[in-house]
Amino acid sequence: MTRDSLYRAIWRWHFYAGLIVLPVLALMAVTGALYLYKPEVEAMLYPVNAPAHAGQAQLPPSHIVSIVERNTGAKAIQLLRPAADTENWRVTVRTAQGDSDVNFVDTFNGRILGRMRNGGAMQVIRDLHSLALTGPVGNRLVEVVAGWAILLCITGLYLRWPRRGQPALAIRGRPGGRLFWRDLHGSLGFASAAVLLFLAVTGMPWTDMWGGGLRAIIAANGAGRPAMKVNPWAPQVKAALPWTLREGGAAAGMPGDIGVDAVAGIAARRGLASGYMLFLPASPGAPYLVSAITTRANDARAITIDAASGAVVQDIDWRMFGPGAKAVEWGVATHMGQQYGEANRLLMLAGCLCLLLLCLTAPLLWWKRGLSTPPPASPGALRVVAGLMLALGLLFPLTGLSMIAALCGEWLAGRMRRAWFPFRPGRTMGGG
Repeated sequence: MTRDSLYRAIWRWHFYAGLIVLPVLALMAVTGALYLYKPEVEAMLYPVNAPAHAGQAQLPPSHIVSIVERNTGAKAIQLLRPAADTENWRVTVRTAQGDSDVNFVDTFNGRILGRMRNGGAMQVIRDLHSLALTGPVGNRLVEVVAGWAILLCITGLYLRWPRRGQPALAIRGRPGGRLFWRDLHGSLGFASAAVLLFLAVTGMPWTDMWGGGLRAIIAANGAGRPAMKVNPWAPQVKAALPWTLREGGAAAGMPGDIGVDAVAGIAARRGLASGYMLFLPASPGAPYLVSAITTRANDARAITIDAASGAVVQDIDWRMFGPGAKAVEWGVATHMGQQYGEANRLLMLAGCLCLLLLCLTAPLLWWKRGLSTPPPASPGALRVVAGLMLALGLLFPLTGLSMIAALCGEWLAGRMRRAWFPFRPGRTMGGG
């Protein structure tokens, strides 16, 4: 097996990986970039910012909740108290039709300033990004795509690695020429590979199969968070919790309700006076849950309060997380551009834009090559690459199954090609 043959084999599978996942990666790049700016987009679309009320006192939470319930005729399930007084509070209700409506409320006079249905525009963006619109199938497809994206990054780095006087970062040739587009694609990929690899790996915890398995492994090795002494939460509650706090279950408490004002007071005495989501009991005996609105991973906080007695059942924060839980929470917060402020967000935005450009330049480069596939490689080189793919598949089983299917398809195509064109001359390595 020669180096040129290995290069052709890796080039071939880099090409196939792109054909398989580029449309989905382009969708993820666009939606991911938009979701990085969720606060700004929501502030443009909904009455997020509060009117000025100099010298006035805010209404207690119970008044806010009762006003919303009276005006909507629906039961409140969640109260969001922002960290800044310059933002309106949000009360979420569950309608008779099963919809989730967020009401933006002026906390100084109780006026409902606007509504957001089922998470609004940004929930649509999030569902597109995670392919949640297609249900469990989409969630598993995300896992497959992320695994192929990792293969794209690894093979792309190899193909663009400096050799024989070819620089990793260079734009040569005239605009519109094949060399120009090959260099543009290769330089973008090489420069952004680390960020794209990070996004692919840290996106995996959101998947049901791989992410659920990771949670189980972390918990089994004592590297997770303390077990939550709460009832299993509804999906909208779980989505608001830190990633490692989304499991748990315990028997319900005694009937009774101390009220939302008392719960807010308990949270305030424990240092959580604002910047939290307060989940009301879903049924008699269920507890209250107060969860901090997290920006950085180490902001994670969840306080469970018995509705009948007001006793704090559990108060979990970042310091109680094990190393596995901390690593995952850090990865999630950094993936969302939150952990290190604006610089973090801009870096993730750059990764999304580079990914989109790679998805656009790849088919154009293919067209420049006359829509031809990369030349076949020697059987030995193909076996080496197949082994590397299967090793990656062991880490990401769903991706591995798709890779086995792709390898079988390549083997079958090769048998058919040799049967139909036994004397077809091979092509020399050309790159791109």
